[in-house]
Amino acid sequence: MSTLVRAAGVSKDFKRGAETIHVLESLDLEVRQGEFLALMGPSGSGKSTLLNLVGGLDRPTRGVVEVGGTRIDDLPDRKLAAWRARHVGFVFQFYNLLPVLTAARNVELPLLLTPLDKKARRRQVATALEVVRLTDRAQHYPRQLSGGEQQRAGIARAIASDPSLILADEPTGDLDRKSGDEVLAILHTLASDHGKTIIMVTHDPLAAERADRTLHLEKGRLVEQEVAA
Repeated sequence: MSTLVRAAGVSKDFKRGAETIHVLESLDLEVRQGEFLALMGPSGSGKSTLLNLVGGLDRPTRGVVEVGGTRIDDLPDRKLAAWRARHVGFVFQFYNLLPVLTAARNVELPLLLTPLDKKARRRQVATALEVVRLTDRAQHYPRQLSGGEQQRAGIARAIASDPSLILADEPTGDLDRKSGDEVLAILHTLASDHGKTIIMVTHDPLAAERADRTLHLEKGRLVEQEVAA
């Protein structure tokens, strides 16, 4: 399969007063189209920072980040925002659903940034909810959904625009094992059956086992671990 994500010589520094904190140093990464990759490492190792760089939410201090052949690290802000809305779906640990909107309306939110008309938006919302097996809960509000259902709604929101890349930051971190397994099964299906490329940050070795490949962040660099069975 072709490479979808490529990071070359990527470093990220943060300033803390007069001190410079080197979070990532000369990091190289390639992720194939349709691959489910897990990122592990201790807290503060830069996992979420790397996710933000790949998703265009932040820019590297040095280095190149390419997704789908587009170099995103030097795109102007407006073009980067438009690119992100079309090509990347984000899944968060604490769901980030708006409590005043139904599940369906939450899923529709990223589509409001696209040129799709209302009918097309509703069609894509219905498809996304079907993929995560949440059609019967579409008109429920977040407070009426279990944690697992809220995260499945979050995944539906991430895939509603049909992005090529899904970035998941601790997607099972707030769930019990059964709900977490359901979420991981959906992510695995999105990669294996729908060709989505998924990068998942996790502290859970059992969650990482569901991925095709695991990388470990150590001192700002990536170390490959065993391939999942």
